[in-house]
Amino acid sequence: GSLEAIVAAIEKLANEEVSAKVIHAGVGGINESDVTLAASAGGFIVGFNVRASGQARSQSQRDGVDIRYYSIIYELLDDLKSAVEGLLAPEQREKFIGNAEVREVFNITKVGKIAGCRITDGIVRRGAGVRLLRDNVVIHQGKLATLKRFKEEVREVRDGFECGMAFENYHDIQTGDVIECYEIEEVARTL
Repeated sequence: GSLEAIVAAIEKLANEEVSAKVIHAGVGGINESDVTLAASAGGFIVGFNVRASGQARSQSQRDGVDIRYYSIIYELLDDLKSAVEGLLAPEQREKFIGNAEVREVFNITKVGKIAGCRITDGIVRRGAGVRLLRDNVVIHQGKLATLKRFKEEVREVRDGFECGMAFENYHDIQTGDVIECYEIEEVARTL
């Protein structure tokens, strides 16, 4: 009856990266041997319309085995799906935040080349990822070493304002280059 349906549904909670594996399925209450098996497998116990004996509960606390009780199948499957999804590495997405045009390049002793820029779209943030584009071709990708307004180091500069930028370990900047600024956001993945 419901045992086979639950096992089949649990085994479908998978993709190429993660899966849920049923080590043992049986009818009746949860006992100490169930806890021992779960502890040795590094898993947890799911009880559907059953409870654990007092000895099994005590042993599960000693062995650090989680016992979860359910009486509604879809709640059991929703919880297991969430647990399996929690094992998925988050997806990294790039989010465009701004563009700047290099108006002039300054050679500063002890610092190197500084790009005198005007923000043409969005904002540019220190510490964000940047791409240096020349004729719409990516010349360099990295991080900003400095972001200044006048002589002050700032966190960000908005659209329409001018600023000075220097890249970490890169100095081949030319007038007319475009600097694209982006952030990486992590998005939780689902099955």
